Formats: sequence, structure tokens, C-alpha cells
Amino acid sequence: MDRFVVGTGRCGSTLLSTMLGEHPEVLSVFELFNGLDVTRRFDPGPVPGEGFAELLAADQPFIDAVVARGYQPPEVTYPFERGRYRRGEAMPWVLVSCLPRFGDDPDALFDEVMDFCRTLPPQPMADHYRSLFAWLGRRLGRPHFIERSGSSIEYLGALRQAFPDARFVHLHRSGPEVALSMHAFPAYRLPVALLYADEFGIERPALEEFHRPPRVGDRISRILAEPPPPEVFGRYWNDQIHRGLDGARGLGGDRLLEVRFEDLVRRPAEELGRIAEFFELPDPGGAWVERAAARVRGVPRLRLPELSGPARARLLGACRTGMERLGQEIPESG
Repeated sequence: MDRFVVGTGRCGSTLLSTMLGEHPEVLSVFELFNGLDVTRRFDPGPVPGEGFAELLAADQPFIDAVVARGYQPPEVTYPFERGRYRRGEAMPWVLVSCLPRFGDDPDALFDEVMDFCRTLPPQPMADHYRSLFAWLGRRLGRPHFIERSGSSIEYLGALRQAFPDARFVHLHRSGPEVALSMHAFPAYRLPVALLYADEFGIERPALEEFHRPPRVGDRISRILAEPPPPEVFGRYWNDQIHRGLDGARGLGGDRLLEVRFEDLVRRPAEELGRIAEFFELPDPGGAWVERAAARVRGVPRLRLPELSGPARARLLGACRTGMERLGQEIPESG
């Protein structure tokens, strides 16, 4: 069975995929699809194995630019202090967050992955991913893969088309809280600023600037130091929710499970039980749910009450239609 967790960025899906990774038979795949070339990642093919390897080996300029300027997003797990790459160097996206979670020597694993992928026959990208996940699963003794990437709700329609029989857990969180978390998170500042630069009068960095060494006061550094206002991130969240729910149209309850982040952190064992049943995960002894639930460190503080009246009203306005569509309670704007 193909299994995916989808959501916007900063919705709590990293926590959920970590919890699912406590299951002894689950290969929890972190942050694979979202950093790959959007024009090629779900190519119906046939794509040669060399082409698949090339896709995985390509760098992601946005995250390279963030790391080069001294920021360390928690999702970036590559060991710069002992790996073959240094901060700011162009590095394969698959090494940023995905492969380091599978062992202490991600560079060696990357080389093995490249060798394996090059042996694969021409086939659709979806079959390449299945082949890779099965190979990793055999290597690690974890036969059931669950892929989870930040902002994957954005391309739920494409995922659904590439994996027509897949099951999806959609994790969602209060829109304003997501927007304020993105606002505080450097890795989201650059893509959001570029997406909405014209609409919100943001100075847009040229694409070639992402490949230059950082300079004091360059446009990328300024955006990272002084992000756009929260309502821009609210607009981004709102647009993602609409695109994702449009892509989910027609999926029945046997294919799509809605999970609220707020329920997950308040009732982790109960919500994990629902997810395990939906994903048809075996239950060897049942102890994994207890271990996974212990990953929750309480309910995160709410940021929205700390926002001033006008800024709060602008943010709620930006998130309103997405919140309505999800059935979220909309606080007073005053």
C-alpha cells in the first residue's frame, strides 16, 4: 500500500512522521518530494534509472541559501561537521533531511542509493520511488513506507494521480498559528516572499542570487532577517489549503483521513490508533503507540493572542476562507 501524510508547512507533520517512525515496521520518509524538481518529480515516464538518480542528486537552492547565511532549520539533519559537504555548498536535496535519518553515514548511503537507482529500468517516477522505498525497507527491516513532506498538500492532486490507489492522512492546524510559525521559520521566508512579491510589494531576489556567496545586506539576507508581515504567510497557507482540498475532491473516507494537529497533541495515543487503523499498519505488541505518544511534549503555545489588533485582523482575514473550508473556529479579530 502507498501511504502519505500531507499538510501545509509548519502544521505538525514532522512530529507525526517522527511518531510513525517509532513503529518497528515503518520506513518514515522525511522531506523527499517537496525539494525535488516540480516539473519532473511525478513524471509518468518512462524515466531511465539514470534520470531518477539525477533528480535525487540535484540541489535545492533555497535551502542552500538559508544554510549558507547561518540559519539551521531543525529539518536540516545533514552532519556538516563531519560530512563531505560544508554549509552553503550546493548539496543533493536527498541529503538535506531524508537520508541522514536512516543512519550515521548519509554520504555512504547516498552513494549506495545512486548506484541502486542507476540500475533501475525505465519506468514512471512513481515506480522508481516504490523501488527505492522497497530497497531501503529491505536494508533497514522496515517494509511499510510512509512519505511526508512539508507543504505536500500543495501537490496532493499530483500525488493522487501518480499513486492512484494511495491512502492519505491530511494533518491540519489552525491557519493563523501555521502562518505565525512560518513567519518565524527562515526556510519559509524565501519561497513565500518570491511567490507574493508583486502582490505585497516585496523586493524580489533574482534567481541567480541563490547561487552566489552571501554578502552583507544582499536581498536574500534581508528577507531572512526581516520577513514579510504575517498576513503574507496567512495568504500562502490559505492558498495551499484551497489547492489541496480541490485536489482531494472525490477521495472517500477509505482513501483520505483528516486529522487535527490540536487533537494529535492532546490525545496522541487515540489519534495514532485511528491513523494506524486507516493505514492498516500491523501492531506488533502495541508498544510503539506508547513510545510514539511520548514524543509529544505538550500543547505548543498559541501565537495569535500575542498579535496586536490590526495585525491580528489582517492575518485572520488572510486565512478566513481556508479556515471556513476546514471547519476551523475563527477567533474574533479584535
